[in-house]
Amino acid sequence: MEMHEFILSLLIILVSARIFAEIFSYMKIPPVLGEVFAGIVIGPSLLGIVEVNEIIKILAEVGIILLLFEVGLETDIKKLQKEGMKSVTVALFGAIVPFLGGFMISYYMFELPLVTSLFIGGTLTATSIGITVRVLKDLGKERTTESQIVVGAAVLDDVIGVILLVILADFALTGQVNLENTIKIIILVAFFFATAPALAAVMSKFIHIYDLKYRKLPGFIPTIIISLILFFSYIAHLFGAPEIIGAFAAGIALSRRFFLPFGIALKADPHFVEKLESQMKPLIYLFTPIFFVTVGLSMNLKEIDFGSSTFWLLTFSLLLIAIIGKVGGAYLIRGIGNLKKLIIGTSMVPRGEVGLIFAELGRTAKVFTNEIYSAVVFIVILTTLVPPFIMKYLFKLEDKVEK
Repeated sequence: MEMHEFILSLLIILVSARIFAEIFSYMKIPPVLGEVFAGIVIGPSLLGIVEVNEIIKILAEVGIILLLFEVGLETDIKKLQKEGMKSVTVALFGAIVPFLGGFMISYYMFELPLVTSLFIGGTLTATSIGITVRVLKDLGKERTTESQIVVGAAVLDDVIGVILLVILADFALTGQVNLENTIKIIILVAFFFATAPALAAVMSKFIHIYDLKYRKLPGFIPTIIISLILFFSYIAHLFGAPEIIGAFAAGIALSRRFFLPFGIALKADPHFVEKLESQMKPLIYLFTPIFFVTVGLSMNLKEIDFGSSTFWLLTFSLLLIAIIGKVGGAYLIRGIGNLKKLIIGTSMVPRGEVGLIFAELGRTAKVFTNEIYSAVVFIVILTTLVPPFIMKYLFKLEDKVEK
């Protein structure tokens, strides 16, 4: 891509994201859906004036990392620790049931090939923490009990998704599971989980002291934050994560886990936290819309064959298990009301970009036919666009009940 083409694409993405987000906000619809819809409008589904390329993908990944950095700073750690087992319950049920259900429906009911059925199950396992977290922020509910359970569950769900993606990728390419690659990615994630809290606490203390006593030039905080991201990305590379998802796994480990303890350490000085947030928010507001527009750009409604009866039967069957698998886990939680359980379950439904990664991998590996790919993409679209409306309604209902 030529430089002028990239500039034009980025211009269209940023402007369309702002326009549709404002329109959706005016219509009292979660603005994040406006940004996703902007991608659908300017992408291959409608106008086709912007294409997703590697540069846009990189900017989008920066956006989701920055968004989840902000979530880490604002997370109520005491609530997160208190609700830890509830998050584990939701995550495990939401990963195992959709995977097994999607596999069994595909393999036994529709008699699809083994690898194809496994990939379909993998696609249903995914949860888009980016979509859910943004909706919670748009609704001002990011600090609620439900939100803390969902964030914890989504973190674990992403770890399971990464491991599953490695296994399925190896199986699709070689016909067998490469245990060495699987163990490598497990070690990678475990490394971040074990070492990030201590490293982040030390680094955040250094940043605070240096900024307070020694800093002479402006822009120190944004520079050091981005530097930390690059540092941990390189460490992930050294751990030998498979090339196909190396960057994706590093982004998840960094954004979902690294900055959480970083936020804990900074909570000791509220003034410094406010300063950090004020300097980082312009970057967050710049890059996160690119991510959500890219989700819309990745969806191509023209590829869906709406006239096929097999398409509708497969879609309906898989959609049912996709919803039950995520919502059902919340109902295993004890000690909270049914309405809160429904909110938690609904918040776990969006598949977003994670589901599209599975679907695209299935197509490029020639595991999915066009009809199956269309059904999977349509499920991803429905589970991405519909839950935010339901979440908004349920939170309003909860507010009325509590009053």
